[in-house]
Amino acid sequence: MHIEFCVEDSSTVKLLDYIIPKILGENGVRHSWRLHSYKGVGRIPRNLIPRTDASKRVLLDQLPKLLRGFGKTQGVDMIVVVLDSDNRDCTHFLCELKKMVEACEMESKTLLRLAVEETESWYFGDRKALKEAYPRAKDKVLDQYVQDSVCGTWERLADATHPGGSQAIEKSGWPASGQLKHEWAEKIGKLMEPDRNLSPSFGKLRDGLRRIVMCEV
Repeated sequence: MHIEFCVEDSSTVKLLDYIIPKILGENGVRHSWRLHSYKGVGRIPRNLIPRTDASKRVLLDQLPKLLRGFGKTQGVDMIVVVLDSDNRDCTHFLCELKKMVEACEMESKTLLRLAVEETESWYFGDRKALKEAYPRAKDKVLDQYVQDSVCGTWERLADATHPGGSQAIEKSGWPASGQLKHEWAEKIGKLMEPDRNLSPSFGKLRDGLRRIVMCEV
């Protein structure tokens, strides 16, 4: 099976580079995939017609076009879309996404997965990996986090792992936050083990991937 992944940022691509082989095996052996990163999530376009130039690489704005394009591409068996839910209501957001997929007539070839609230929730889900990557991470901050809650997740992780916490990052401004997210993906991502992750949203991605490849057997 060949899978095309569409994700909203490059730090998530770096994380998935480590995680997907642990779920599906080595790329190109039994299954293959490509990862495509975008520059933010954006909005589902009205009438499914993109409102911005494709070069701006805003994921949801381009997603109807992407789905239709991949749907016509020989050798593409499945498209997996990974998004942060941010502060959206997950049920409502997922319903909107499913309606878009149905309108594109891509239900059988598309898997939608949300990270609640942000991809950083998946790092909290594997505390062993997090502590191995950051032995001095503040246990008090980690203990206060409620898994997959909407609480300013990346800020909580910064408070636990970065000198000066999220305030220092916010004071530094861009690109400090983006650099830190790439650091987490590199340091924690390579140590994560999918089957011990306690994040429900990560579990849905893991189990969804296993299910779609099992359907091919």
